[in-house]
Amino acid sequence: MYRNLRLLYVTTSDKKEARKIGRALVNENLAACVNILDGMNSIYKWDGEIQEDAECILIIKTHYSRIRKVTRRVKEMHSYEVPCVISFTITEDEGNEEYLDWLEKNSKEPFKL
Repeated sequence: MYRNLRLLYVTTSDKKEARKIGRALVNENLAACVNILDGMNSIYKWDGEIQEDAECILIIKTHYSRIRKVTRRVKEMHSYEVPCVISFTITEDEGNEEYLDWLEKNSKEPFKL
């Protein structure tokens, strides 16, 4: 069975921002589930300078049909000029099948005629 499920990796400035974005995505039926991982440190280049910041990670579980809407919504709500939103494909035939069924049911865009 081809489910076409995705994990999105998003970094935020702090847990408050992560919670705000995560709640909105689930409330607006754009994601079935959002995990918040606090306490991450990032080292990156921005405007030619090395930066180091504390950040928070969102792991967003959704269907491929929602990726554009999720990305748009994250960008609308996010404090960063260029937020990190990266999509990973969930392997179709690995993991807990019942969970993958639940994830698909709770995140797939309804078919429209």
